[in-house]
Amino acid sequence: MNAAFAGPGICVAHRLIAPGDENALRDEEAAAFAKSVTKVRIVARTLLAEFELPNIAVPKSTSGAPIWPQGIVGSLAHDSRVAIAAIGRCRDFAGIGVDVEPAEELPSDLIDFVASAGERAIISGICFGGKLLFVAKEAVYKAVYPLDQTFLEHHDVEIDFANCKGIVRNGRVVDLRFCISSHLVALAFVPAVS
Repeated sequence: MNAAFAGPGICVAHRLIAPGDENALRDEEAAAFAKSVTKVRIVARTLLAEFELPNIAVPKSTSGAPIWPQGIVGSLAHDSRVAIAAIGRCRDFAGIGVDVEPAEELPSDLIDFVASAGERAIISGICFGGKLLFVAKEAVYKAVYPLDQTFLEHHDVEIDFANCKGIVRNGRVVDLRFCISSHLVALAFVPAVS
């Protein structure tokens, strides 16, 4: 990921998942992740080191969300091949969300579950449009859940691809960035209120 994708104040990194990654867990993380994928913690710690927070564990909360060090906000995502993390400072961002999926079409039986009627018309003209819509909505959810503590269905978020915005049913507007290569990545962020 490059700085143009992330934008000012947000660091994004990714890595291919490799055998043995689970051996990189800190003691504070190991108990919570004994039965789940752990690879994103390596990426998260790499980014935290860039924020002068080296060797910091990133445990998970009871909701499953990462617990970031004081002053940091961020998000983690992975699929079977790629792990990705995005972080920023709380003084700059109220929420950050990231999601990743392989660059492939969303199964047609899931389109109605994910897309509104207006979104269905738009995604038909976008490469991997259904899956990109899914990734964007997941990233928006990750960015706003810590702020609103509200579970969102896919239809509770409307994606405006033309303006790179996600609009939540409560009126919250989230900025979006996209990266399309072998994987689809969506980054969602809510600037901090000054």
